[in-house]
Amino acid sequence: MSERKVKNRWLIALGAVGIHISIGSVYAWSNFTGPLGEEFGWSSQQVQLTFSIAILFLGLSAAFLGWFVEKYGPRVAGITAAVFFGVGVFGSGFAIQLESLWALYFFYGVLGGIGLGVGYIAPVSTLVKWFPDRRGLATGMAIMGFGFAAAIASPVMDWLIGSTGIAMTFFILGASYFAIMILSSLYLSRPPEGWTPKGYNPEENKDVESQDLANLRAKEAVKTKRFYYLWIMLFINITCGIAVISAAKPLAENSVGMSTAAAATLVGIMGVFNGLGRIGWASASDYIGRSNTYIIFFALQIPLFIFLPMTSSVALFVIFFGVIYTCYGGGFATLPAFIGDLFGTKELGAIHGYILTAWAAAGLAGPQFAAIMNDVTGSYSSSLIYFSGLFAIALVVSILTKVDVRKKQSDMKKAQAS
Repeated sequence: MSERKVKNRWLIALGAVGIHISIGSVYAWSNFTGPLGEEFGWSSQQVQLTFSIAILFLGLSAAFLGWFVEKYGPRVAGITAAVFFGVGVFGSGFAIQLESLWALYFFYGVLGGIGLGVGYIAPVSTLVKWFPDRRGLATGMAIMGFGFAAAIASPVMDWLIGSTGIAMTFFILGASYFAIMILSSLYLSRPPEGWTPKGYNPEENKDVESQDLANLRAKEAVKTKRFYYLWIMLFINITCGIAVISAAKPLAENSVGMSTAAAATLVGIMGVFNGLGRIGWASASDYIGRSNTYIIFFALQIPLFIFLPMTSSVALFVIFFGVIYTCYGGGFATLPAFIGDLFGTKELGAIHGYILTAWAAAGLAGPQFAAIMNDVTGSYSSSLIYFSGLFAIALVVSILTKVDVRKKQSDMKKAQAS
């Protein structure tokens, strides 16, 4: 096979980052909450529902269109995501001109959400195949883009809304994201059959711990315990993480007495920890193992969630929050590589999509539970002790996953020896 005919895998990774930086702008949605409320008199809850619908359709489309990514490949899937997300954001401008909240739900929530789901899984499953030697680093790079996107998009959105108006902001963003995602998608492709990176030869490595446990289709993967272990771990990590993230500002004000401006700044800075956690933890998992990485996530967060509302030190509060944010982002970024380890890459996109239904469920469960606890007790802090209990459950599940992996590896060793 001629080397010049093989694409540069680092440019493939750059294309993946381009898609994720575009769709990750959904996390900057709160920039529209105030302006939409002021202009149309819509409540914060009504405006926030747009974001919730988008995350719901992200999970649903990732689950039900994973087969589409596997069948038609990353380029077609990326272009499809660009069309849905670009039209969704651009069309939101028409919804604003029509002063229609329901049109906004449809364009940004439904169409944009479908683009989010397809765009999220398309490049990630491809990168796992291009980087068999460094899966964590590869998927961490792309998903880091999703985490950093809000930090990039937020000031741009704020400036556009102030200078051009809400509708024109959606038009400009929709056209820009469409262009970036199309250009990023055009270079995406699967590696040639039988291709491996230079200097990497899996046949020479006899250590079964570095080999995939299986190479399953999606319908086979969902019949295993390991699939449901991953689902539960992701659900708990996101439920607890997104709940404390959604309540970050009032927690900072009430727990350590931060001013409103300081608390808002903290929320922005924490977005950087989210992004760094994605690349940092995912890269580290290449060396310490995926199972150990998730065990560390939960072992760290049990005491952090217990002591966070008790601390009166601003410095400690910021450190605790920073670690929680890195674990939240790291859970997303380490997942695709973990799926590759446990189930192989045959239908990784489809399996990833099925497990991401945990994101859709957690996106609804976490903030709602925190809000209910705040209404009942008058404080967000009281819900954190319950979340630490959920992390204890997740820790047990992560240990069970490690035990299951060890058993499978032992069976593989016996099979090789016989």
